[in-house]
Amino acid sequence: MDVRTEAARTGHAPGRHRTGRRSDPAPAVTVVFQALIWAGVAAVLALWWADTPSVVGPVGWFTGAGRITGLLAGYACAVLVILMARVPLLDRTVGSDRLARWHAAAGRTTIVLTLAHVVLIIEGYALTVRTDPFTETTRVVLHYPDMLAATAGLLLLLLTAVVSARAARRRLSHETWYHLHLLTYAAVFLAFLHQIANGADLDRPGVQAAWYALYLGAAALIVWFRLLAPLRLYRRHRLRVAEVRTEAPGVVSVLVTGERLAELAVRPGQFLRWRFLAPGLWWTASPYSVSAVPDGRSLRITVKAVGGHSAAVAALRLGTRVWAEGPYGALTADRAAGRPALLLAAGVGITPLRVLFETLPGDPVLIHWARRPEELVLRYEIDAVAARRGARAYYSVSRPDGYRLPLDARTLHDLVPDLARRACYLCGPPGWTAAAEAALRAAGVPARRIHHESFAF
Repeated sequence: MDVRTEAARTGHAPGRHRTGRRSDPAPAVTVVFQALIWAGVAAVLALWWADTPSVVGPVGWFTGAGRITGLLAGYACAVLVILMARVPLLDRTVGSDRLARWHAAAGRTTIVLTLAHVVLIIEGYALTVRTDPFTETTRVVLHYPDMLAATAGLLLLLLTAVVSARAARRRLSHETWYHLHLLTYAAVFLAFLHQIANGADLDRPGVQAAWYALYLGAAALIVWFRLLAPLRLYRRHRLRVAEVRTEAPGVVSVLVTGERLAELAVRPGQFLRWRFLAPGLWWTASPYSVSAVPDGRSLRITVKAVGGHSAAVAALRLGTRVWAEGPYGALTADRAAGRPALLLAAGVGITPLRVLFETLPGDPVLIHWARRPEELVLRYEIDAVAARRGARAYYSVSRPDGYRLPLDARTLHDLVPDLARRACYLCGPPGWTAAAEAALRAAGVPARRIHHESFAF
């Protein structure tokens, strides 16, 4: 079987059906959300400016800089929590992948600002009382109100930063990283206590009320979207495992049924965070895309064993109850804005694109890379969709030799001559995704028409 051959073409000729271009709300929401964040930064700087009549000498410069970095670090903590809240409007427009990158950037910024605040303010205080920084650190930690809590919060924040570093993430399972990352909540809570107790710039009724509103609002988003909304979904839809089917070596599909599933409004290309209430699985919610078109009666996911949690999914018992959060994700038809689509997948990244291949209008083209023919997950379904729609599907495998499609601009142009006018969807491992994006850019596809989401932690 030649895995390079395109799938059979039947039915109407592709490209004859035209659809109107739909506006994508994502850019507007992204701009507004970013503007709100920067408006908050401006407000924090204005607060410091209003409370600082003058900056005189080394003491004034150090303490002034310490106050600025402290205020900005406190604000960044609240933004960090908001980005963790999984607000559906942001997730479905800005996109999970971009939000994750913003969250990582906000985390690094928070760490830098917090450390700068500590160093600068201690040096300023030490100059004021004419002592050394070590002695002043001891005095501040032991004698200032809530400074022990603030120190504990700083240590938790630094621990979170360490386990989030790329080198550490490669050595940790997703489950371990996930639970250690939850320490961010404790660090932010302890930091808030310190800000209220020691923040001279916040010691005014209106300002303090605004700061409380910021943090309480962030906490409310977490409680609602991370706890109460999933609890409501669990009670209303009563999701249970109905079938577990092997698709390929180390890959299974799980069919989940429930009540009133049409109300979830899961769209092709989206994912949910699944928590299976079974021994060893209930404490972790993992993101898996739907791999079949939602029909209002069931949802299907396809999972590759890459860790302890995903490997255990294959052993799920029928009837296992499921706690789900979502749907999430912006890798939907809206991204195409009426353009024909090119779908590029690697490995099990085929799952969301398999659904888009079936549902996107016009003349979609799909290319799937895998190491071996048996790892072309869901190929039989993709071939059936291609034959039914008259669409094109190409496959590439590394073994045996001679069946590999290079991931470069020339190959993409040869397979899809109208590549430059298409909306391009990518899903696969981070390294492969970066290479695919580079190949598309070299082929003349604008960055605004390249869409991908990653679940890498």
